[in-house]
Amino acid sequence: MKLIADLLKVSLLVASCFSISTVSAYPGMQKQAEGESQTNVGLISILPQPFPITAVPFKDEQGKAVDFSQYKGKVLMVNMWATWCPPCVRELPAISRLSEKFDKQDFEILPISIDLEGKGKVEPFLKELGMESFNSFYDETQNLREVFPLDTIPATFILNSKGELIAFVRTFVDWDDKQAADLIQGFIDKQ
Repeated sequence: MKLIADLLKVSLLVASCFSISTVSAYPGMQKQAEGESQTNVGLISILPQPFPITAVPFKDEQGKAVDFSQYKGKVLMVNMWATWCPPCVRELPAISRLSEKFDKQDFEILPISIDLEGKGKVEPFLKELGMESFNSFYDETQNLREVFPLDTIPATFILNSKGELIAFVRTFVDWDDKQAADLIQGFIDKQ
């Protein structure tokens, strides 16, 4: 009986440590409660001031390490997704179309898969969807959890031209919505 009580205490301690580690990294990053999930652009939270982000490596399509510092000088939209996440997959075509609306000198989208199998899983999956030309990045080991909470995906993080976090959303968004393009254009105009 004492062993069971001790195991229960350890379980509670581990659970509370896990809860602490997933606490928001910056203002407003709390996980949305069930039933709050909506699919509109109005859910995007704009931070009152830019938040510095550490350069954490992830992989490009060739398996080469990259990080956000390589994209300074332009607004960057980082979309964390996975093949096993239906709302993530639902966003992909609209994300692809959004990227075509802006000059790559000003704005770039980095869809980053957190699938554990990486490119081996993602590439055939995208081909099956008819999205062979969709360029994904990879974070199989989820190193980016050091700067972004990854307990809820899809999650999108927008960085300014200095590489600082300026906005985020932790749910599906219809990126085809004109308000999304207007929001991005507003961020570009502030550079």
